[in-house]
Amino acid sequence: MNELYAICQTGEIEDGDATGFILMRIEETGEPKPWPILITRKGNNFYGFENACPHKGERLDSEAGHFLDEEGNFLTCGHHQAQFDLDTGHCFIGPCQGKKLQSIQIVIDDGDVCLTGVELAEEDGLGLEEPDEAPEVMITSD
Repeated sequence: MNELYAICQTGEIEDGDATGFILMRIEETGEPKPWPILITRKGNNFYGFENACPHKGERLDSEAGHFLDEEGNFLTCGHHQAQFDLDTGHCFIGPCQGKKLQSIQIVIDDGDVCLTGVELAEEDGLGLEEPDEAPEVMITSD
């Protein structure tokens, strides 16, 4: 069985919305490489795609980090406004019309949106330093 990697909880993505993530995928050479993906939701169904437009391979999100058109109906490339279905990833408007986004395997497991069928690195690859101190937590009772 393929390993499951929890990406987020189902409640974190609203119906008709898309959220992007940058993961670290292990390449065939064994080296980790940043891997931008996006998860879309349509009703109770979730879909995963690589965040790369088939036109030039650029990420779909605009400088403001948005994936959807103004009406919120379609994924839109922030570089040349190609539009894609939320569930199939097929492009129906733009220079890559007839092509589609590369899909990734998504599994819902106990309320988590999980990725499978790929090997991820343990580190998130963002290069963020770990804080020297953990935040203080106070536990109280009623």
